[in-house]
Amino acid sequence: MTRIPLPASIEDAPAAARPLLEAVKAQLGSVPNLFRITANSPAALGGYLELNGALAKGELPAGTRERIALAVAQKNGCDYCLSAHSYIGKNMAKLDDAEIAANRRGRSTDPKADAAVRFATALVETRGSVPETEIDAVKFAGYSDAQIVEIVAHVALNTLTNYLNEALGTPIDFPVVTKDAA
Repeated sequence: MTRIPLPASIEDAPAAARPLLEAVKAQLGSVPNLFRITANSPAALGGYLELNGALAKGELPAGTRERIALAVAQKNGCDYCLSAHSYIGKNMAKLDDAEIAANRRGRSTDPKADAAVRFATALVETRGSVPETEIDAVKFAGYSDAQIVEIVAHVALNTLTNYLNEALGTPIDFPVVTKDAA
């Protein structure tokens, strides 16, 4: 059960959030609960969507973005995001089960992506205070300065959704994956 209202429909959301939810529905075909609960604050929903959209146009490939989302969700213990990103990772980014499992352990079966996932995991574990060796490792793997900034931004974006879902009790509307099944 949610701790604040979960608008049952787009029409039940605050008026300023409705066009944003309509855009989500047009893009995804439905409005997942994360967006509906965030719609309680049109400003928060708009900010999330804008940052997410901007990062989608960045230099990191979709698969790497999903790998980061899985690692962050596991570290932060967010079953909603684990469920959503396991589904998206498998069905949209075409990650296989072994890769998804590795990502949840803070690793990747792809050597370059492994550096990004390890760095993302280190960011969560240290709350951003990573030692210089972590930056060196991700650079050595071939990531540019822009891509390193994007990894940090993806960790922040995913931490936002992890915290929203955990704090507010967002019901999972994807095939359920739990942090305990890692």
